[in-house]
Amino acid sequence: MDAVRARYPEHFTRWSRQRFVMIGIAAALFLLLLFGMGQLGFFGGTLLTGVGRLFEIAGLMLPPDPGSWAHARAYGVALIETVAIALLGTLAAAVLALPVGFLAARNVTAQRLVRFLARRSLDTIRSVDILIWALIWINVVGLGPFAGALAIMTADIGSFGKLFSEAIEAADRKPVEGIASAGGSHLMGIRFGILPEVFPVLASQVLYYFESNTRSATIIGIVGAGGIGLHLAEAIRTLELQQTSFIILMILVTVAAIDVVSSQLRFAMIGRRAGIGK
Repeated sequence: MDAVRARYPEHFTRWSRQRFVMIGIAAALFLLLLFGMGQLGFFGGTLLTGVGRLFEIAGLMLPPDPGSWAHARAYGVALIETVAIALLGTLAAAVLALPVGFLAARNVTAQRLVRFLARRSLDTIRSVDILIWALIWINVVGLGPFAGALAIMTADIGSFGKLFSEAIEAADRKPVEGIASAGGSHLMGIRFGILPEVFPVLASQVLYYFESNTRSATIIGIVGAGGIGLHLAEAIRTLELQQTSFIILMILVTVAAIDVVSSQLRFAMIGRRAGIGK
């Protein structure tokens, strides 16, 4: 114990300079947090009043009720449209982002200029929120689900490109080196060395984003990009709170079902990969 204490004295000093600095930084950040909360009105009576109002609204939303069979049918069709928007937008983004991800990966693209342009392009696309993309595409192609699918596709290209490039950079280089030593080209190394290794990771990311985009498709539907979001906004605007809770419940059940299915698919791919490795 004495040898360890002598070798690492900074870990056994009760009040070292570094510890004082860390405590000071933590205290400054905490004070900054309190100041920001005060500026935003967290310490006034508005928050408590709002919480009471929230419980009152929640009581008015129960029990969930579509209002009529015609409404329930319209909500069901719109929900299917929302899932289709999310699915098509996610798949299109994954297909378009894959080659850009390879261009942005250090272990695939040797040219720094190409990597720089690919990364900055992904950063530019990713810096614009999906709601902004929805408003842009609505002005380009008009109202409807096509604009919603394009908005999800555009927003996800930036995210997928970054995630794909990081997964590709983390891939083991030994398969690529083995293919190169056997006389294989650089493209063959990518196709048979990198892609089989990273494909389960990429597919898992796509499945997660599909689940997330189902919720995003609801939000962009509010601005006219198709799906059930328009019905949700209309129910809220007209204070049809029981219909609002019914729509929210439908969305929750759908997202939960997608999560279960995507989890099973991810486990299946991981198990298959482990079986191949054996």
